[in-house]
Amino acid sequence: MPDTTTTAHQAIKIVLEQAQGPLRYEEITRRILTQGLWSTRGKTPSATINAQLAVDIKRKGSSSEFVRTSKGCFGLNASPTETAKPSTPQAEGKHKNRSLKAQQAGPKSRCSAEPQANHSSLHTLSFTDAAEKILDSSTSKQLHYRDITSMAIEQHLLDTAGKTPEASVYAQILTEVKRKRLRQDQQRFMLLGKGMISLAKWQASGIAYQIDEANKKTREKLLKQIKSMAPYDFENLVSQLLTAIGFEEVEVTSRSNDGGIDVRGTLVVGDVIKTRLAVQVKRWKHNVQAPAIQQVRGSLGTHEQGLIITTSDFSKGAKEEATRANATPVALMDGQQLINLLIENEIGVSKTPFELIQI
Repeated sequence: MPDTTTTAHQAIKIVLEQAQGPLRYEEITRRILTQGLWSTRGKTPSATINAQLAVDIKRKGSSSEFVRTSKGCFGLNASPTETAKPSTPQAEGKHKNRSLKAQQAGPKSRCSAEPQANHSSLHTLSFTDAAEKILDSSTSKQLHYRDITSMAIEQHLLDTAGKTPEASVYAQILTEVKRKRLRQDQQRFMLLGKGMISLAKWQASGIAYQIDEANKKTREKLLKQIKSMAPYDFENLVSQLLTAIGFEEVEVTSRSNDGGIDVRGTLVVGDVIKTRLAVQVKRWKHNVQAPAIQQVRGSLGTHEQGLIITTSDFSKGAKEEATRANATPVALMDGQQLINLLIENEIGVSKTPFELIQI
């Protein structure tokens, strides 16, 4: 059984040691959660991991166990303990040179080359995306997860660095099915028992399909209603949601003097970690652009982090700006993520449980 008491810092180190090279923070998060190395009640775990790495590197500098090898990409520092205790100023300078060369020549080249590792123009996918691709191209409407994994490896769709890829594929599929069930979201996979997997789109009939279709319409209707809310009502809805997911001291700011910030609150994790967040909400139909990220960052108070919640989505430039190196990270929540959280916490909706008895 995985050690669920592992800290985020320890989990990051384990994953990077296994990878033997740098990874993007999204991939680090995915591997951490897949292996059950760390658990969080937060809804944006990849943002948490990214912030953890960025803060550790910023505070400890070259003595950190981690290095940023490129934008959004992190690896293990070759020898952080040497930097912490240099014997002489000359030794310190030599170590810095070695560390810089390692970042430039070693980890950075491996990280940047990772997506192009397969020269046959095929690209590795996430475990669930690879499983979907295999099932979609198979003549059989159902496959065992071991067969799915072996076929994905043969077609170079998966990174085979892990020692138990079959277990990882199955665990990822189970996790996705469970998460979508909790959120009343439309399923991608169907579990047929004894490790057999099928695609939900092939089972487009019966009660399960009807429920999925009804939930899909409800989600669309909920988003439409939110977009038509008055601005102040939307801010209050967001404050209610933040309270439900673990925020304390939540307050809607004064509209005349908010500096672009609509809601403020403190995210409390395990009664130990307290993070002050300044939230800007945007009831928009078009994508949020990079200047909005910069505005929020400029309005942050001392020890505050930013969060933007929108009913639409974020442009590529906005996403890049939110995770820009050497800048305070700003978390992003798009319209679909907002709807997921509202449904999961039964805010604005109610759930009716059904039991389907099968032989």
